[in-house]
Amino acid sequence: MSEENVETLRPYLERWDPKADIEALHRGEAVDLSLIDPNVAYEDTILPDHVGETYRGFEGVLRATERWLEPFESLTVELERIVGTGDRLVSIHRVKMKARHSGIALEGPLAYVWTFQDGKVIYIKSYADPGEALAAAGLRE
Repeated sequence: MSEENVETLRPYLERWDPKADIEALHRGEAVDLSLIDPNVAYEDTILPDHVGETYRGFEGVLRATERWLEPFESLTVELERIVGTGDRLVSIHRVKMKARHSGIALEGPLAYVWTFQDGKVIYIKSYADPGEALAAAGLRE
């Protein structure tokens, strides 16, 4: 499983568009969640109203994503790299956002720790600082 999880996660993140996925779900269209375990747990360390809350299952992750996207007119997440092997990986991204009401454009880093079990993601945690994500996963670049 050392490289297999990286090769499974990479194409998923390269095509990941949270805004488009949420919009597709609202239109009743299917979104590929095959990588995610139905009992996944998600935690966010970035947004103040998310900190300390654990979202569970597909519905929880979708609810957290909707809350994250709510204030933004546009949002893109670009994968820069994946660090690690085995069942614990860190994905490092560049996120670009434009606020819905003020029009202010923001850009910065974003990282996720991904924990796999039997080829499925069972835990995800987000970080604004890639270094913190790497440390939390016990990884170094």
